[in-house]
Amino acid sequence: MLDAIGVSSIDELFNTIPENFRLGRDLNLGDHVSEMELTAQIQQLARQNASSSSHVCLMGGGAYDHFIPAVVDEIASRGEYYTAYTPYQAEASQGSLQTFFEFQSLICALTGMDVANASLYEGGTSVSEAAFMAMRVTRRHKKVVVLESVHPEYRQTLQTYLQNLETELVVVPTPSGTVDLKQVAAVMDKETACLIVQQPNFFGSLEQAAELTRMAKEAGALSIVSVDPLSLGVLKRPGTYGADIVVAEGQGLGIPLQFGGPFLGILACDEKYVRRMPGRLIGKTTDSKGEDCYVLNLQAREQHIRRDKATSNICTNQGLMAIRATVYLSSMGPKGMQEAGKRSCQGAHYLVNQLKANGWKAPFAAPYFKECVLTPPASVSEVVTQAQEGGFLVGPVLDRFTDAFCEETQEQLQNSLLLAVTEKRTLEELDQLVGVLAS
Repeated sequence: MLDAIGVSSIDELFNTIPENFRLGRDLNLGDHVSEMELTAQIQQLARQNASSSSHVCLMGGGAYDHFIPAVVDEIASRGEYYTAYTPYQAEASQGSLQTFFEFQSLICALTGMDVANASLYEGGTSVSEAAFMAMRVTRRHKKVVVLESVHPEYRQTLQTYLQNLETELVVVPTPSGTVDLKQVAAVMDKETACLIVQQPNFFGSLEQAAELTRMAKEAGALSIVSVDPLSLGVLKRPGTYGADIVVAEGQGLGIPLQFGGPFLGILACDEKYVRRMPGRLIGKTTDSKGEDCYVLNLQAREQHIRRDKATSNICTNQGLMAIRATVYLSSMGPKGMQEAGKRSCQGAHYLVNQLKANGWKAPFAAPYFKECVLTPPASVSEVVTQAQEGGFLVGPVLDRFTDAFCEETQEQLQNSLLLAVTEKRTLEELDQLVGVLAS
């Protein structure tokens, strides 16, 4: 670099800076730390400001406080990306199209699927769009089966989508935190379009996803698996156990918590179903000069060429969220995703064990990833208040979702909350939370 600009040394490079403005000592930065640890140190300093009201977040339920590398904000906030919306005149936006092509490629690598579209709204509508896609593929429109352990808001969205159709939505109860395979087998038949599973599920527990996928295929239905993308650094990719369609909420992939949005919907599938996929699909080809270029291979919305044959009228997610996920996945890489998953899982199990030692109970015995349902020995509302006063955000309290569950499941969820631990949470923070809640 010095040779390229024609100077012989660093000292010569800084000759234009007067001596009295240069630091005449070492920086004394101390031992090197990771970007995540450095960010935590800076935030700790910032909390000393009187105006700071920052709380440590351990809230679960579908939106999570994951670490976001600085490079995500730096790149995604560039003008070329920040001002780019869905490119209707697509071939004039080669940069955006290439980014979305990379997004699709990364999602395929993450999920183990063949093709992915260039994003949807968020996790709930992704589940619903996948169900409609399954009905188009199987030509079965009478029944959709979903586990009760799928996020209640996702199920509510699906119910809204189906309310003006004759399709029956069958919800299989999960009072033990995961589904009984025999109950699934009892409702699967030749009228079933798909079986919808969440892995890890809303309670944080791990379903027998591979076995459920096999059961769906035996009935001639499609297997739809809704995943936590961060879990795929540790858990098996749905593509490896034969899922037909994979959906996800992509908020954890570099998108901060922002009062309910914007989020990022992910949908990937087996290649043979690509023409039944909603949204848009970016393809790579060569132009008349033989150079790489990118095009909208499929744009199946009614306002394009498909008219009444459109697979969906959904408007794809604002491209900026897909760009953030692309930069995040590129910067994390496989090792980074694995490390984030391991840290989250280990932290969650540590915290749950510590709280159990202080009289808390876990109503479900199934294995879990980073999130767990817990019942405190006191009123859950008092616990949430006490935690907040101590500088921690916990929850959500599960009473707010009770109408979405059968009576037996409701009994298990009484006076309970969800706790989620991400890779950001340090051992010191977890011990402090236990101390706050111990009384």
